[in-house]
Amino acid sequence: MQKMRNRGQDGAGIATIKLDVQPGHRYISRKRSNSSQYLKDLFDDINGYFNDLTEVQKNDPQWMKDNLPYTGELLMGHLRYGTHGSNSIESVHPFLRLNNWKNRNLAVAGNFNLTNVDELFDELVALGQYPKEKSDTVTVMEKIGHFLDEEIQRLFSWFKPEGYTNQELNDLICENLDVQRVLQKASRKWDGGYIMGGMIGHGDAFILRDPHGIRPGYFYQDDEKVIFASEKPAIQTSFDILHGEVKELQPGHALIIKKNGSVEEKLINTQKERKSCSFERIYFSRGNDRNIYTERKKLGELLAPRVLDAVDHDLENTIFSFIPNTAETAFFGMVEGLQNEYAKVQKKRILEKGASITQEELDTILQLNPRVEKVVVKDAKMRTFIADDKSRGQLVSSVYDVTYGMVRNGIDRLVLMDDSIVRGTTLKDSILTNLYRLKPRQIVIVSSAPQIRYPDCYGIDMSKMGNFAAFRSLVSLLKSDGKEDLLEQCYHKCLTDADIKEGQVENHVKALYALYTQEQISQRMAEMLRPEHVDCEVKIIFQTIHNLHAAAPEHTGDWYFSGDYPTLGGQRIVNKAFINFMEKKDVRAYS
Repeated sequence: MQKMRNRGQDGAGIATIKLDVQPGHRYISRKRSNSSQYLKDLFDDINGYFNDLTEVQKNDPQWMKDNLPYTGELLMGHLRYGTHGSNSIESVHPFLRLNNWKNRNLAVAGNFNLTNVDELFDELVALGQYPKEKSDTVTVMEKIGHFLDEEIQRLFSWFKPEGYTNQELNDLICENLDVQRVLQKASRKWDGGYIMGGMIGHGDAFILRDPHGIRPGYFYQDDEKVIFASEKPAIQTSFDILHGEVKELQPGHALIIKKNGSVEEKLINTQKERKSCSFERIYFSRGNDRNIYTERKKLGELLAPRVLDAVDHDLENTIFSFIPNTAETAFFGMVEGLQNEYAKVQKKRILEKGASITQEELDTILQLNPRVEKVVVKDAKMRTFIADDKSRGQLVSSVYDVTYGMVRNGIDRLVLMDDSIVRGTTLKDSILTNLYRLKPRQIVIVSSAPQIRYPDCYGIDMSKMGNFAAFRSLVSLLKSDGKEDLLEQCYHKCLTDADIKEGQVENHVKALYALYTQEQISQRMAEMLRPEHVDCEVKIIFQTIHNLHAAAPEHTGDWYFSGDYPTLGGQRIVNKAFINFMEKKDVRAYS
């Protein structure tokens, strides 16, 4: 959990289950924290049970299992990366569904968003349930729980006529419980991206992944243990495991771990076109995974030619840097790409001089390299991207500072690599203002990701259309070109499709973007994000979707850039987000 802390922001929790505990003894333990130091708070509380043990007790696993909580054979931990809603303890995973029958107890945690919660909620109500709230978390829990109960009843009815006692029946049910069947029935109508883990009270466990492989998931197993995490490096570092020994859970499959120790990867839902989230690779995942590291470097390298064009190939008078830290790897790739381009220039100049070149001229040419400096410093470890709207406004103005004395006033250009531009708030209210204090001749912001144009609805909560700098730039262009009526036309088309329950739904917002090139939207964005007091030229360069796929060919989920959603629910969500924008509703487009 410590190694995955970059994924968590406002809460963490763990749950454990003990196997073969006698009736009357606690076998499920859970602890959650939403404090500012959630991991410390979490483990300080748990470690409190073990701090005063004698050496004899510490070396007696059976005594600890019999007498202390959190000593089970099944362990589940989760870091909540909350991006909306209140930071309440009730929002922190794992979630429990408790029952006096051991095999009806369920603990669930995961990274997911479902787009059809309303439909699934209505199904639960139709089954006679009374869910305590309408959310994807509760819906998932109750869906799995309902079909777990159904499976147990099926087995009870099967074995009861054979004359077994109730205790014998309980053991038979636990042994023969078909987890695959439970998950197939529960997830049959789920629309969204998900990776989730579950533990059943008697000792079975599972990990389930969506059919498109939108959310990532990896596992390792040997004769003693099975480990699962959403990122490879967390497994490798924590257990000293080689890269090649960690496997990916296939889309549409579940890893099912039975109490008897058997481990199988079972098909749950028909595997569909792979659409692994590319933004996960660009921004959210830890960069110390080998594949993610090389992908991010490639993203930066592919931008180098366009960066040179943006600064008129003025190699001597340009300084290159990056912000935030998650952009560092892409920055390294860009520098390597620049060096390759520089090598071509050096070769050309040397050939032009020919045999007449002097040693001094040769030294001058060979010294031509990218000027790389750390010109922007982040003062506090705050991620303004995922802070709530009120907090973000207070954070962005003071979170960055600059390194003075490195830029020649009015002479040097500044090129700054960023991993992505979502709202543009940090750029306008902090970064550009601070960079201008250095008095550069030009500021060029380079995004390793393409323009974020559409909402996400599968786990990375970017759901409000009006928040996106690219969309605001599109609207500005439409209005300045006298095409504002096209917004109304799009609005009515979205309203018409809003009642379609099955079949194809068109993303009507794509037609608006098609009216302008990426460069036109980038130029308007630069104009809108440049603070009024900044009088030097500001350019913004975005990655292309073509180059994104070239850098990460196995992770083609690009709906926030392209508008091509892998599920019907995604198409509905983008239209709903546009309707909300037109109706000036500051709400998410899904429950």
